[in-house]
Amino acid sequence: MFSSAAGSQSSVNPEEIAHFSRLSQQWWDERGEFGLLHRMNPVRMQFIRNKVLEIQREEDESNVNEMQPLGGLDVVDVGCGGGLLCESLARLGGKTLGIDASLSNIGIASLHAAADPALSAQNNLQKGSLTYEHTSVEDLLVQRGPGSFDVVCSMEVIEHVDNPRAFLTNCATLVKPGGHLFLSTIARTPLSYFLTIFAAEQLLRLVTPGTHTHSKYINPEEMTEFFLSTALPPDNSTAALEQTRTSTWSPSRPWISRLYGGAPLRTEAEIRGMVYLPWKGEWELVPRGAPGAHLWAESCNYLFWVRRPIE
Repeated sequence: MFSSAAGSQSSVNPEEIAHFSRLSQQWWDERGEFGLLHRMNPVRMQFIRNKVLEIQREEDESNVNEMQPLGGLDVVDVGCGGGLLCESLARLGGKTLGIDASLSNIGIASLHAAADPALSAQNNLQKGSLTYEHTSVEDLLVQRGPGSFDVVCSMEVIEHVDNPRAFLTNCATLVKPGGHLFLSTIARTPLSYFLTIFAAEQLLRLVTPGTHTHSKYINPEEMTEFFLSTALPPDNSTAALEQTRTSTWSPSRPWISRLYGGAPLRTEAEIRGMVYLPWKGEWELVPRGAPGAHLWAESCNYLFWVRRPIE
């Protein structure tokens, strides 16, 4: 799945961008096309908040901010869509930037955020703030440079891009040493085909048919293997060369040092499944260490966190 692709290293798929641009007016309709994402958002934020707090406690208990764990941190949401995650990140204290390759998505996200003055970067300098930019992750890396963000998020995006290896590499290169990368995507299994394509698209029409492509889904073990075997940032990249001239420099190396019983150290990376409970109308984060989680809980929607080594 992460084999090197020839030709352009751009991850932007024009057909995918056009698809989501057509749907952009529906982003904030909780009963519409993105209703499942609205219900998923609290679970995604629970995972992000708890993981950041966990690492803060590991390093300095006296520096933990329960109310605003992202306080003072530079945060970017890559492929932000209508801004569902961005607004939540800003409310946790993050100096948040949302980027998307769809101009329509950025327009809707900006309009919705403007209704809450507390999210304005000009009016809220001491707490979280939120801005948006119409750009791709490749262009953002050129503009801001490597190691620019404490937290990089990309939720339900990688299964829609071209060249996922380049996309993931660019997202990772944006992370500061010691920073966090949060991803959410779908495993490539028979169960995920049944739930996300047959049921959600074809049978129940909860999602527009053609939204997902099963062959583009990425399994948790593939994600883990990427960070276990790939030195980041790439040694031959402009990012790596630039970092040698700045205070953000740290040697390129895999972010996961080794696996223990098939799983990484919880201080290096973590995978958590998300399960939708239709009788409750909500998503649930599968508890850490749930029996057989890799067989059932992580065989459809899952969250992935990995931390860039400090040195």
